[in-house]
Amino acid sequence: MRVFCGIDWSERHHDVALVDQDGQLVARRRITDDAAGFAVLLEMLSAAGDQPDERVPVAIETPRGLLVAALRATGRLVYPINPMAAARYRDRHSVARRKSDHGDAMVLANILRTDQAMHRPLPVDSELAQAISVLARAQQDAVWHRNRIANELRSLLREFYPGFLAAFINRTDGLAAPMARRILALAPTPAAGVRLDIDEVTAALRHVGRKRGINADAEAITAALHAPQLRQLPQVEQAFGRQAAALLRLLDAACTALHDLTDATTEAFGHHPDHDIITSFPGLAEVSGARILAEIGDDRARFTDARALKAYAGSAPITRASGRSRTVVHRRVKNQRLAATGYVWAFATLITSPGCRAHYDRRRTAGDRHASAQRNLFNRLVGLLHHCLTNRTPYDENRAFPPSTD
Repeated sequence: MRVFCGIDWSERHHDVALVDQDGQLVARRRITDDAAGFAVLLEMLSAAGDQPDERVPVAIETPRGLLVAALRATGRLVYPINPMAAARYRDRHSVARRKSDHGDAMVLANILRTDQAMHRPLPVDSELAQAISVLARAQQDAVWHRNRIANELRSLLREFYPGFLAAFINRTDGLAAPMARRILALAPTPAAGVRLDIDEVTAALRHVGRKRGINADAEAITAALHAPQLRQLPQVEQAFGRQAAALLRLLDAACTALHDLTDATTEAFGHHPDHDIITSFPGLAEVSGARILAEIGDDRARFTDARALKAYAGSAPITRASGRSRTVVHRRVKNQRLAATGYVWAFATLITSPGCRAHYDRRRTAGDRHASAQRNLFNRLVGLLHHCLTNRTPYDENRAFPPSTD
């Protein structure tokens, strides 16, 4: 007799329901969110017939957390069910739209009983791949966090310090660059910027590690800070300066955290067996390659073919047909992190791979817009990546994009 488990998750406790293949309730219980509660859950599963060679599958409404990690460590299939999908299934069991923790656990167990093949279990990734996933996502979040603070600081400087923005508007990393942060720390207000001389600016550039073009940059920065600009009232300007200094401290902390996470991500990614294959692709370096691995994992049974991976990445179009109507549109439900990395990946290949550039140009000539051509190129690269990882072969430009015989 097959048994299916549903867990209604919460921060303090979890409701567990076990049903058999006929939909009959086998066991139910509320467990605590700790090691003792997990031990009770394992006892329930064991009493219901859980065996090492035939684990009871579990459905739960979250793909992360200590409970999910502990369940994955037992070697069983864990199905993360989208809460909106679970809500639709709930209507099959109660027309009154009543909701209860035990009822939700029953709904989740019955989802596996009736539609297990329609849902995707969590992949069986290696421990190293899971660690890379944590680090790569944290590094990506750190980039977004740094950019958000830098944009907030830029918006503030526009209110009272346009000369500083003019000094760093076209420089790499903008306000997040070490030299921009160092200069702003020395001169957080226009009044302080006017008092800053070229020798102090030169010393600041040397302090952050600049070795080339220091004199020219120091002159340009000093000229921008000394140039006439609109000013706030003195006390108001001083208040804005204090606010800018506070944001600068947040930006410094965000940049430091990003640097540490980048180092940790590249170090972990360098030890993975897929490192050499992934980085053999044009446009993929240490960080971008780690982000790709973080999202697709190293469970090769996760995607049955390249089409499944393309759909997961959101690069493959979707066709909607009804009667005489037929439309082809790009996917909106996808792995957003993988899609974001894929856009950057495809863009980077335009200057590193002649084959990718030619493919992009063909799509543009055929009438695609830039984003559509980029997405089509990413779709091609995802298929090539699936092939290389499956066959354990590095990327080959001539095989990926054979030269034209015209």
